[in-house]
Amino acid sequence: MFNPSLLPDVTSHHVAEIQKPLKWVGMEELAIPLLIAIKDTHTQQVSAKSSLYVSFDKAEAKGIHMSRLHLALNEKLAGKPLSKDKLVSLLQCMVQSQEGISQNARLVLEFELVLEKPALLSGEIGFQSYPVRIDIQLLNGQLTVELELTIAYSSTCPCSASLSRQLYAEAINKKFSGGKIDKQDLMNWVVSDAGSIATPHSQRSYAYLKLSLAKDYFPDFVSLVSQFESIIGTPVQTAVKRQDEQAFARLNAENLMFCEDAARRIKNDLEKMAFVTDYWFKVEHQESLHAHNAVAIDQKY
Repeated sequence: MFNPSLLPDVTSHHVAEIQKPLKWVGMEELAIPLLIAIKDTHTQQVSAKSSLYVSFDKAEAKGIHMSRLHLALNEKLAGKPLSKDKLVSLLQCMVQSQEGISQNARLVLEFELVLEKPALLSGEIGFQSYPVRIDIQLLNGQLTVELELTIAYSSTCPCSASLSRQLYAEAINKKFSGGKIDKQDLMNWVVSDAGSIATPHSQRSYAYLKLSLAKDYFPDFVSLVSQFESIIGTPVQTAVKRQDEQAFARLNAENLMFCEDAARRIKNDLEKMAFVTDYWFKVEHQESLHAHNAVAIDQKY
């Protein structure tokens, strides 16, 4: 009998015409505020995009209860410190909310972490953003966590540096062709405009990391960023003064590298990280000499 006070519920009261299960069904890019641990007791609020999925295992069901996923997300994560326990609780709640339709759940969180970054020498402070993506899944009661990080850095080409040094040597040989060189004359020439013979080309570069994490580990984002920046050796800077820029030029000269060199540095340390069970990464040197990029890609398995 028709009852005007009851709203229709197609999901609960209709049967699908084609009865087949589906891998994932859900919603993408829901906005959610998160609190991320920075250091000690400090947290940073970030504006995240979240995607929520559940497996569609009950073939005869018309559809999942999507609004329940949204409400669970708000209840478990909105405005709260992000932790592994909260993520697991959300995934379990997502499955339970479907009342037998689903057995598995998946959550993807994407946000930018903004970290304070001091200059190399002057003490100036700026801020650097780091894209983060977390893909956490509860599959047949087993948890998997995949973390993606993007690290920006500077790379100076070893070949270009070598060619520049050769031009510099040729210029000195031509300028000071006598048997003896006056040290002061040489120093004056070196710091003059005439001494700018050639400069090696450098480029902004990126390391794109995708890490599968051990089930008992949850990332300390700040420590991981710092660790990978130290591995590469030439992270990009923020607010700088002249002494910082000079120090950065020296840092690049001490870390001349092809994309292969940067990739091997990263691979060498990834293989020592006990909390990383699998990995894929790409380093990308956005060439200033060419209109294309130089890349290196590697993975554990």
